[in-house]
Parts: sequence; C-alpha cells; structure tokens
Amino acid sequence: MHLEFLLEEPSAEAALNNILPKLVSNDEVTWRLMVYSGKSDLLGGLYGALKGYAAWITSDYRLFILLDRDDQDCRLLKQKLESAAELAGLVTKSKSTPFQVVNRIAIEELEAWFFGDPNAIRAAFPKVKKFENQEKYRDPDNIRGGTWEALEKLLQGVGYYPNGLPKIEVARKISSHMNPLVNKSKSFLAFNEGIQACFGQAL
Repeated sequence: MHLEFLLEEPSAEAALNNILPKLVSNDEVTWRLMVYSGKSDLLGGLYGALKGYAAWITSDYRLFILLDRDDQDCRLLKQKLESAAELAGLVTKSKSTPFQVVNRIAIEELEAWFFGDPNAIRAAFPKVKKFENQEKYRDPDNIRGGTWEALEKLLQGVGYYPNGLPKIEVARKISSHMNPLVNKSKSFLAFNEGIQACFGQAL
C-alpha cells in the first residue's frame, strides 16, 4: 500500500516524517509527503490534484489531505474537502468503504498535536515544567488564542527562542519524542484512526 499526504506547510512535513513511522508498522507500506505553500495554495489546487489522481489511482493508494482549521468553521472546511474529492470522482472515508481519500483537520493547528503529548514537549525542551493540569491546556484542541501562540509563549517563558519560534525546527524536535498511544488531541486521534483504517485496524 502507498499513502500520499497533501500538506499545507513544511512544519507538517517535518512532524509527519517522525510520526508516520510510529503509526505505520508494516514495512511494505510506502508514503510520500506533498507540501504546498500554505492553506490557500492547497485548497486552490486541490480539485486539480485530485482529478489528476483519479485518472490513474490504483486500489492500493490512499490520499490524505491535512489542513489546520485555524479560525475557520471546521464543518464547512471539511465539506469543502469532501466536495473536491467527490467532484474529482474519488471516494472519501466519510462516505464509504473502501475509500480512496481521507480528509483530516488539525484543530485548530498542528501544534495541538504537540500539546496532546506534554511529555514530548518536555523531552524536546527540558526546561519546560509540568503544565498540562492548568485549565487552559487540558483540551489540546481548544486552547484559546491559537496553539502556535500558546506553544511560543510556553517555550519563551523558560528561555527558548526569544526571537521567535522556528516552526519547522520545533515541529521536528517535539514530534521525534511523540508517543501516539498517549496523545490526547482529538484531531490527532482522528488522524491516526484514518491511518489505521487503511489497514482494517480501526481504533
């Protein structure tokens, strides 16, 4: 089986390079990460890309589209992704089994996945103390003010990156320590469920 991931930015690529080997144990599975220049670039080119895949895609291919929700309505954004796949002639996981396309949204940003695994943050940045029992961090997908901003404030508060966080570097460092079995981000769990469903291992 081969998995194709359409991503909106390089930090998602950096994270998935570390995360996917932890989610896919089958040595016969391959994958490729396709990085766009932001959400608008991915959304703008999505139908054309999916139409291209539809012309030749084989039964052992699965396509994953991963976007940050940011401040958009999650349902409307998901519907936009579903509609693009349907218009291209592809079957999504939400509609049927077997499927060709899995649409997933990081809520509200990829950094929620990092907050879902506090131990990974501390392993990457040892000066960070226990924070996850604070009310504002208890639900990684509902951190107010933006998860990227919250992560920046958390790290800068103990002396890391005073001039601003490099997204790719931070994503690479934290994701290398992530344990998918303990992650509490609902959007991460939904992403993992989509991966496992490809192999008939629904969580």
